[in-house]
Amino acid sequence: MTTPFTDLDQYTALPRVDGIAVSPDGSRVALTVSVLDADGTGYRRSVWAVPGSDDTAAPVRLTRSAKGEGGVSFTRTGDLLFVSARPDGDGEKDSDAAQLWVLPAAGGEARPVTKLAGGVGGVIGAASHADTVAVTAGLLPGAGTDRTGVVAADAELRGRRKERKVQAILHETYPVRFWDHDLGPDETHVLTLDLGTLAEASTARDVSTSTDDDPATYPKHLPVLTDLTPTPGRSLEHVDGVLSLDGSVVVATVGAQEARGSRSTVVAFDVATGTRTVLLDDPDVDHEMPTISHDGRTLAWVRTERFTPRGATAQEIWVASLDGSTLSGARRIAVEWDRWPSELVFTHDDGALLATADHDGRAPVFRIPLDGGAVEQLTHDDWAYSSLRVAAASGTVVALRASWAAPLHPVRIDADGTVTTLATPAPLPEVPGHLDEVETTAADGSRVRGWLLLPPSSDGDGPRPLLLWIHGGPLNSWNQWSWRWNPQLAAARGYAVLLPDPALSTGYGLDFINRGWNAWGQAPFTDLMAITDAVVARADIDETRTAAMGGSFGGYMANWVAGHTDRFRAIVTHASLWALDQFNGTTDMSQYWQSIFDETGLHENDPHRFVADITSPMLVIHGDKDYRVPIGEGLRLWSELAEHHAAGDGTMPHRFLYFPDENHWVLKPQHAVVWYETVFAFLEQHVLGGEWRRPELLG
Repeated sequence: MTTPFTDLDQYTALPRVDGIAVSPDGSRVALTVSVLDADGTGYRRSVWAVPGSDDTAAPVRLTRSAKGEGGVSFTRTGDLLFVSARPDGDGEKDSDAAQLWVLPAAGGEARPVTKLAGGVGGVIGAASHADTVAVTAGLLPGAGTDRTGVVAADAELRGRRKERKVQAILHETYPVRFWDHDLGPDETHVLTLDLGTLAEASTARDVSTSTDDDPATYPKHLPVLTDLTPTPGRSLEHVDGVLSLDGSVVVATVGAQEARGSRSTVVAFDVATGTRTVLLDDPDVDHEMPTISHDGRTLAWVRTERFTPRGATAQEIWVASLDGSTLSGARRIAVEWDRWPSELVFTHDDGALLATADHDGRAPVFRIPLDGGAVEQLTHDDWAYSSLRVAAASGTVVALRASWAAPLHPVRIDADGTVTTLATPAPLPEVPGHLDEVETTAADGSRVRGWLLLPPSSDGDGPRPLLLWIHGGPLNSWNQWSWRWNPQLAAARGYAVLLPDPALSTGYGLDFINRGWNAWGQAPFTDLMAITDAVVARADIDETRTAAMGGSFGGYMANWVAGHTDRFRAIVTHASLWALDQFNGTTDMSQYWQSIFDETGLHENDPHRFVADITSPMLVIHGDKDYRVPIGEGLRLWSELAEHHAAGDGTMPHRFLYFPDENHWVLKPQHAVVWYETVFAFLEQHVLGGEWRRPELLG
């Protein structure tokens, strides 16, 4: 009998919750759920509703389209907002440009709210006491600065580029790309609209509508879009913000351009006038994650001094009084809390903040009092929480949670920390492996811990082969489910999987991170070897059959491991850093990477210097659209493996799995299957002593 963890086609077909929103009264929770499309080559997202109380009621599907939907949020009246590229229903032809849609709480069909030529990027927020909504959208810089006319000008200019088949992009600042996509030719703007002005169109053609012949005309029945951010440049590429409860002010993170990057500032935009007020801006400091209290009187944010080769710095939580676009009385809270928050929201009474943060191999919910009191950990379990949402009217708190035992699913969190599981349209699969928590003491006396996933036991199985999986980041922790690096698939094939958090991992304090700073090949490596030693000493682990694997920074460490020990029968390195001098100038964020290493650190921790010492067979995996760790890293690694280890006829024990159309991750389901098939075939050959079997779909 097959299961989703023994059959990769079944595994890729599992539905996946990936977004959440809560209605103002807390009675309804909206979830976005991704499912495999009909031809098995992509995922289609839809919106579902579940009660905010318990898991007894059946989930209700709210949307269905070939394009899918995402970016859900609720208006003050409980209507549901979402973003989709679906046809608009008024006779307009299909488009690749996503628009904002509204689904009335009282019932009826979803309706488009925007018709931007370049589409809507996402929703920043919907006011809790007004009909104002703030969205992001890409607009061409040549479209001008008219606050309400820029949308039509953008449509006209895009039409001319399309007609002439122009794809060229002119850059005036660094960077030029991010993760897996080119930046430009448009620039991200923040726009607002008033949902109260949305009118019904009596027919598809009785109002002025955008047509192929006249792309500059904007439908008169749709709300007017007002641009808050003329000439933004690249300052809003990573915008994060919040809309005040009365819809009068948008507070957002804005990048202040520097030579090869930017620092993050916090800016207030007056919705009525467009006036821009810089609230927070300091040299060598990033101000991020702004959030406004429910009464609109307090702003909270995270302040971080820039990392340097000397070490990482604390992520400080600050609050200040907010009066329109004026801040006063700024002060730091949670001074003694040595964790990095991944999100902040106000409690309903505005007396505290709720935060999630990596902590000891989990990611609990914390309560941070505004009066300077001690931080309280609300959840005390093995789960990682994310996407905290507080209902504006009722104060109901919902979130998503996951662990290595279950993927993301919705929960409600009470004020006392009680967690109630909510209904989900993506039933949690039964997993084959079970988790043990393991730890050891490193050479410098530091505690190093991790998870050991063990396969199901049966008589006569004997000690299990071990896979050391090294997480990416490096500022990260193995604390929740991953569809891309899922150890349950290995457990179903009889492997034990070690998921350690070595130096540089988050959730153990700043000193633990800085043990490996500017020295990636030192404490992180010795930590990994120490915890591997502790695990292979167990009677249920076979230390003669082991392999090491990692992606991104984990791939860097896999490369380092390959050049510094022969203890592993095989090494799998995915999207890995290989030559640090080359990487630092070609990655999409060169300023950051060059700022955290000095010249000595770069040289001493460069794995390619040790290529001649590699003895373990390596499986190299890289995607050509990876702009964070560019394909040149994989190509140079492969070239140097051949230079030093190929036989006279060019053969070698190593393999290179190349994806021309994948990025830093492998996202297409058919490629995920090929990825896992190749990895397991490579491990079967070198760890288990089987025959090499080339996956069929590799030709």
